[in-house]
Amino acid sequence: MNRFERLSEERRGLVAQLRAEGIRDPRVLAAIERVPREAFIAPEQADDAYANGPLPIGERQTISQPYVVALMTESLALSGGERVLEVGTGSGYHAAVLAELSAWVVSVERLGALHEHARRVLHALGYRNIELHIANGTLGWPHGAPYDRILVAAAAPDVPSALTDQLAVGGRLVIPVGDTKSQRLLLVVRTPDRLVRSDLGAVRFVPLIGRDGWADDPA
Repeated sequence: MNRFERLSEERRGLVAQLRAEGIRDPRVLAAIERVPREAFIAPEQADDAYANGPLPIGERQTISQPYVVALMTESLALSGGERVLEVGTGSGYHAAVLAELSAWVVSVERLGALHEHARRVLHALGYRNIELHIANGTLGWPHGAPYDRILVAAAAPDVPSALTDQLAVGGRLVIPVGDTKSQRLLLVVRTPDRLVRSDLGAVRFVPLIGRDGWADDPA
């Protein structure tokens, strides 16, 4: 078995594991099977590309655990025509998954090195429905608002008002909220007159740095 065949088999194995752990949306599972996670990490990490855990990507950041990527994506309830804002591009992996399932993805990243790496990888893989920016994630990207969906890949003390302001009526926002050690993953749905929050469970993310996040990286 060559390297491509081995990684493809491991990717299918990961999808089977995610299904067993409760991920039900077939479109989400199919997207994860299509996106080559090994392309977004260092070559020496390739053997762990489809382990169901986070991996370091430099700059004291991580590529999220595949189960968490799947859970957050499934919670967005994407049907294919949405405009999505991602806060925290990181490696670019989650942006690729979102791009497989929506019409357009706007992704912001505060760290220039990660932004540039993600830009190169996503371009090489042929994604043309992803728009990348270097920006303070707590402020979102107001130039492209409103968004049908917003996904935040870093933990905030509370849901930033700048992000809920950019969420369309009927839109869904998924974000980890808590302190710097542990958080709860929240789903926020914007109705015509209020924001409805649901708790999706315990998670642990790197901190969201910026005006409505943490003043500086506690690490």
